[in-house]
Amino acid sequence: MARSVSLPPTDDPAYASLGSLGRHVLSAAGGYMIWMCEVLALPDPGIRSAPDAAAILRDAEDHMEHVLERWRAPLREVPNEKLETPEYPSRWQTRYCIDSMLEHAVMHPIRHAFQLDELLKDLRASAEQEASHRRRQQ
Repeated sequence: MARSVSLPPTDDPAYASLGSLGRHVLSAAGGYMIWMCEVLALPDPGIRSAPDAAAILRDAEDHMEHVLERWRAPLREVPNEKLETPEYPSRWQTRYCIDSMLEHAVMHPIRHAFQLDELLKDLRASAEQEASHRRRQQ
C-alpha cells in the first residue's frame, strides 16, 4: 500500500515522490555529520552521496550502513563543552550547537515517518469509506 501513497503537491523537490523523500532523508543523515565536521574544523567524514530517487529502494540499506559507519568516529574526541557551545548557522540558517544538531538528526527521519504514517492512515480511511459506499450501493 505504501507505493500507492501520493505525497501532497508542493514546490519542494524533496517531496516530488516517495523516492525523492527517501533520498532527502538519507542525504540529510550524511549532511548533518558533514556540517558538524565542517563547523568543528574536523576532517571530512567521507560520506558519499545518497542514491538517486530511482535507486533508493534498492540501495537505501547499503547507504544507511555506510552513513552509520561514517558517523561512529568523527565526534568521539570532541569535548562535551564544545558540543554545547557555540552555535553555528545551519545550511538553512537556523542556529544549532552540535548537541542540538545531533538531536535534530535523530528527529528528522522520525518526523517524516510520522508524515507518511498519517498519509497511510488517510489512504486506509479513504479505501474503507469507498468500500463501505460500494457495499451500500449493492
